[in-house]
Amino acid sequence: MQDMDAVYRQHAQTVFKYLMSLTHDADLAEELTQETFYQAVRSIDRFDESCKITTWLCAIAKNQYFSYMKKHARMKADSDVDRMDAGTGITEAAMSAEQEVLQQVGQVELLKKLHAFPEPGREVLYLRMFGNLSFREIGEVMGKTENWARVTFFRARTNLKRQLEMDET
Repeated sequence: MQDMDAVYRQHAQTVFKYLMSLTHDADLAEELTQETFYQAVRSIDRFDESCKITTWLCAIAKNQYFSYMKKHARMKADSDVDRMDAGTGITEAAMSAEQEVLQQVGQVELLKKLHAFPEPGREVLYLRMFGNLSFREIGEVMGKTENWARVTFFRARTNLKRQLEMDET
């Protein structure tokens, strides 16, 4: 096992991006990233290296996020939507195919569709569209290959577009 300073330097950005895809709030994602590594240090003796360290760290991060949400259950859904709208800021030149979908469909409507979407497509779409993670990073977070992330994203995006087109007609 590497020392935790090296692990932090190597994986903090990936954990932060993963948390950013869940929280849509940079300050909260940073706070939860720090808490994730604190918990990782506390439980390093339980890491058995049966999975990638990134997978282990993202599992801790997800648990930290869920713990935070339980503690702060009084947060209103409106504030979550406001945070995402404020964080969009997409320029025309930088729009990717998935960002075009965000522009064409209201984010609230898109989030409703994504919420009902089956796993693992839902999480891959969230990580790519809202977390801006690369396919390599998504593969690491999910404990899969980069190619798996690409194929899963493509299939999920195709199904999502099909659902949105059916709703328009």
